[in-house]
Amino acid sequence: MSYLRWLGHAAFELRASGKTILIDPWITNPMSPASVDEFKKVDFILVTHDHSDHLGDAVQIAKQSGATVVGIFELMVHLEESEGVKNTIGMNVSGTVKLGDNVEVTMVPAVHSSTHGSPAGFVIKTPEAVIYHAGDTGLFSDMELIGRLYKPDIALLPIGSTFTMGPREAAYAVSLINPRMAVPMHYNTFPPIKQDPTEFAGLVAKMSPHVKVVIMKPGDKIELPP
Repeated sequence: MSYLRWLGHAAFELRASGKTILIDPWITNPMSPASVDEFKKVDFILVTHDHSDHLGDAVQIAKQSGATVVGIFELMVHLEESEGVKNTIGMNVSGTVKLGDNVEVTMVPAVHSSTHGSPAGFVIKTPEAVIYHAGDTGLFSDMELIGRLYKPDIALLPIGSTFTMGPREAAYAVSLINPRMAVPMHYNTFPPIKQDPTEFAGLVAKMSPHVKVVIMKPGDKIELPP
C-alpha cells in the first residue's frame, strides 16, 4: 500500500513506488507516534534545512538503514565531512534528482533561515501522487509558480506562526498553490507554535472551497493516490 504518514511536527513517512522516504525526520519530537528504531529499512531521507527540528534524527537513521540523505549541497557536505553520513545527494533550488526509476524530487525555495546552505522545500513526484512539502517558510508569491509548474496533489504547509506562516498566511498559500488537498503541519509541538488547525481549515474553505483540508493526527495515514 502507498501512503503518506504524519509523524508529528514536519516529519512524514512516504511509501510510494516501492520506496520508503522520510521527510524532515525529527522522529523524537514530542508528538511522534514512532521511534527511531522503527526505521531500519529506509531508502531516502529528505531534509529541508539544518534546524534541529527538521534535520532531527536523520544522521542516526541514515547510519542504521543505509538511506541516502537528500538536501541542499552545503548541508550534505557537512553531513559527510562532520557527521559521518556515507550516502548523500546534494542539490540546489530548481534542481531535480531521480530517486530510483519512478520518483523525482525537485527542490523549491523556502523563505526561512539556516546555517548550512539555504532552506528549501521539496516537490516529490511519484506515479501515485505529487506532494509538496514546504519545509519551514513564510508566504511568498512564487508559490503560485510551484502550483503552476508541478501541480501538487497534496500540499504540506506549516501553520505554527512565530517561525513560519500562521493559519492566515498558509491559507493564502493554498490559494496560490491550488492543490487538491492541503495538510497543516509544524504546529502544537511546543508553546510558541500553538495553533488551532480548524482556523486554517475554515480560512481555506472561504478562499479555496474546492481544496480539501485534511487535519491529521500523528500516526494518521493518507492512502495514495488521494
